[in-house]
Amino acid sequence: MSGHGPLSGVKVIEIQGLGPTPFAAMWLADMGADVVRIERPNLKPLIPQKVDVLNRGRGFVALDLKSGGDRDVARDLINSADMLIEGMRPGVMERLGLGPGDFPDNPKLVYGRMTGWGQSGPLAQSAGHDINYIAITGALHAIGGTHPVPPLNLIGDFGGGAMYLVSGMLAALHGAERSGKGQVVDAAISDGTAHLMAMIYSMYGSGIWADEREANLLDGGAPFYTTYQCACGGHMSVGALEAKFYAEFVDRIGLSGADLPAQMDVSGWPKLRAAFAARFLEKSRDGWAALLDGTDACCAPVLSLAEAASHPHNQARGSFTQIAEVTQPSAAPQLSDTPGSARAGEEPEPQSVEEVLVRWGVR
Repeated sequence: MSGHGPLSGVKVIEIQGLGPTPFAAMWLADMGADVVRIERPNLKPLIPQKVDVLNRGRGFVALDLKSGGDRDVARDLINSADMLIEGMRPGVMERLGLGPGDFPDNPKLVYGRMTGWGQSGPLAQSAGHDINYIAITGALHAIGGTHPVPPLNLIGDFGGGAMYLVSGMLAALHGAERSGKGQVVDAAISDGTAHLMAMIYSMYGSGIWADEREANLLDGGAPFYTTYQCACGGHMSVGALEAKFYAEFVDRIGLSGADLPAQMDVSGWPKLRAAFAARFLEKSRDGWAALLDGTDACCAPVLSLAEAASHPHNQARGSFTQIAEVTQPSAAPQLSDTPGSARAGEEPEPQSVEEVLVRWGVR
């Protein structure tokens, strides 16, 4: 099921997993790769859904990797692939005879390994989830109010996990094209999340970031970088950091900078917050959006999941699409010459292994 994006012709085997593993495979499929997922036969989904968006753009074959015959078939598929994605605990694929060293006939294979803690280290064999992985990086500590708040699983599973796996695999694929030799990509969510925190650690190391929540420019501490409740109960986001944008924000909401504390005077932030909060309560969210949209005041309405796809900007850019009557994000980022696309393909029945091997030119 190869697409027409920049990765058209790239063959990928995905060992079925959860969260970041299918997300990475979805992204590769969106960009045109021919991705085939290996699923255990008759496996019931952990969370039944009308459509599993993370499985779009590709089909699957049903193989029991604990069965010798099915394992041999899986080996044939992997020997024919450019890349493999797996999210097992360290050592599991090796015990199945499907580890990185088991494919000498496919020296260019890029072997992507997605775990929470990585392939090594004292926690490598421990169970965990997104919230645990980001907890040891400083990221979870920095987010929230009186207590840390998990940022959905965006920072860990998908940001620090899947997208680092994808970028590492694409770098390794580029290297294999030049050297003829593939390599293992050890993508740990804890590593990726720590890497995402580079700017925050830079500010912390420079003495301009307090190691506490809601006390800094970007964590809700600044009254000009936070959200405010409106008369309707909805919220507006404010991100007026730069002086010229802050000045426009203050002017457009009808306040006078001369009557307020200086923007960067931290001691005056409580007074600023109170003034902004009182003003936002005078109009509905949509009323403020109508006043501030398209200006340099750096404000935007906080939309619900039900509302986001209908926003004019998202509609103009095609940020969302609908497949099988389910609204979902479109492929991203947008490429000028060989754009990716969100494609249907979550098939209810497994593909024929022979069909895949023929499509891949193996038989």
